[in-house]
Amino acid sequence: MTPTRLRIDTLDSATNHEILARNTLGRLAFSFQDRVDIRPLNYTFRDEWIFGRTSPGEKLLTVRHHRWVAFQVDEIKDPFDWVSVVAHGPFYLLDAEESQKLAELAEEARTAIREADPQAFTSADATPERTLLFGIAVQELNGRKGRSEPLGQESGR
Repeated sequence: MTPTRLRIDTLDSATNHEILARNTLGRLAFSFQDRVDIRPLNYTFRDEWIFGRTSPGEKLLTVRHHRWVAFQVDEIKDPFDWVSVVAHGPFYLLDAEESQKLAELAEEARTAIREADPQAFTSADATPERTLLFGIAVQELNGRKGRSEPLGQESGR
């Protein structure tokens, strides 16, 4: 067996977008004062927005005070073959009553979510308790890729 090492490369913007678009589960990281938390969330990605649904709870109280969040998506085949994308931006509850812009985003979110899950918002909805729409305006996006390579071939970095 040939000895290998882990090589980590930066992903380009198009690849970051592809990874966000083809996945549906990510992790939302948020902080308030001296506490950081991470929650798994289903989502869909469209036009620099991460859209999803959630239930009322403490995370919403926290992100209303500190909107800047991170959202991470991973594809892991093994410890030496993976990709990871992290998006940063403000988190918005898409409450149509707050503004016309949020109402438009809420409709865009509903459309995107229905395309990903045609049963959403119907009597056959698998998660009817997720009544609140959210959007994360992606303002920063970066990704990395890990892969193994034989020792002695590190010069391609």
